[in-house]
Amino acid sequence: MTTYPMTAEGAKTLREELEQLKTVDRPRIINAIAEAREHGDLKENAEYHAAREQQSFCEGRIQDIEGKLSNAQIIDVTKLQNTGKVVFGTTVTFINVDSDEETTYRIVGDDEANIKKGLISVNSPIARGLIGKELDDIVSIHTPAGVVEVEISEVEYK
Repeated sequence: MTTYPMTAEGAKTLREELEQLKTVDRPRIINAIAEAREHGDLKENAEYHAAREQQSFCEGRIQDIEGKLSNAQIIDVTKLQNTGKVVFGTTVTFINVDSDEETTYRIVGDDEANIKKGLISVNSPIARGLIGKELDDIVSIHTPAGVVEVEISEVEYK
């Protein structure tokens, strides 16, 4: 069985979504189905079909989250000693050697990645180029746009 890395925050977010789906959404959808059944003929009952579709989506998402959590390897980087080395879960600030542009990303699991929030997947080209490197290292990162040289200016274990 393959395990997938996930931050403690990512696992917490998934558990909260799972709780919401099971305790709020699922009962609401069941009530909507029951209410739609009372309207009579199910063949031409749009509310019934819409509620069944919502139920299918909800149940699928519940199974998806439970599967992800059961295969997750939760890594809490705050419990690790900060050695200045880039590892899964760290927040890395680096400077583009050519443009002096500073960028900060946190390396997270695939499901947690959100580039707009500064969260990049551990499997992204940038993260793969940074992992294992240390503070003040100059790193060549292979991106779709070509090779970019960056200098790691800060590594945070937060």
